[in-house]
Amino acid sequence: MDNKNGAGPGAMEKFFAGKGFYIVLLLCAVVIGVSAWTLLRGRETVKPESLDAYRPAATAPAQEPDEDTEEVIARPPVSASETPKVQPTPAPTPAATPAPTPEAVDTDAAPEGWLWPVYGTLERGHSVDELVYDVTMGDWRTHDGVDLAAAQGAVVMASAAGTVKDIYDDDLYGTTVVIAHGGGYESVYANLAAAPTVEIGETVGAGDTIGSVGDTAICEAGLVYHLHYAMRLDGESVDPGDYLA
Repeated sequence: MDNKNGAGPGAMEKFFAGKGFYIVLLLCAVVIGVSAWTLLRGRETVKPESLDAYRPAATAPAQEPDEDTEEVIARPPVSASETPKVQPTPAPTPAATPAPTPEAVDTDAAPEGWLWPVYGTLERGHSVDELVYDVTMGDWRTHDGVDLAAAQGAVVMASAAGTVKDIYDDDLYGTTVVIAHGGGYESVYANLAAAPTVEIGETVGAGDTIGSVGDTAICEAGLVYHLHYAMRLDGESVDPGDYLA
């Protein structure tokens, strides 16, 4: 049965069969065009700059230090408790008083006095003008010095200030030390122990130790332990008894 208003299936077929088909096709084209325009318009509206907020911040590359620019290192502030204390300046150390310089020995002046070179007793005296009997050698001979009896190892001292002139081993009188004094005087110490305590060229004062009593004098081995002590003036033997106090 046909629709009275002409809206049934037959009417739709007539519509599409006529101009209606082209009208629908046109409307579809318009809808597609509007959709494409809207899409393009939306892309233009969103600018690339607006997306920067959603991008992670880029790390700035480290700058190479300038060779002409001095590096400045920041230091943390120093608190009051860390402030270095000023140390007091130490008082200057007083200069040490120099030791007094010993008086120089005048090698040209004769000694003012003479000391006994060893603590002992006179065993045999000086004799160059008269022969005396020598119990050790068993003959008569001169004696150019004095024999001062003392214990073996007793300290032997310089009888006056001077310079050690010579040290040697005499064939008869054993270990011998010679000291030169001013005024042409020399003192001779024989029958010493084998190792004197001085050296040639050494300056000694009156009373300084030069060695010890020994038993090296074979020509006086028959006597008690003693020091053979002699003195010379300008190379000639003199009696020590004239000079010793």
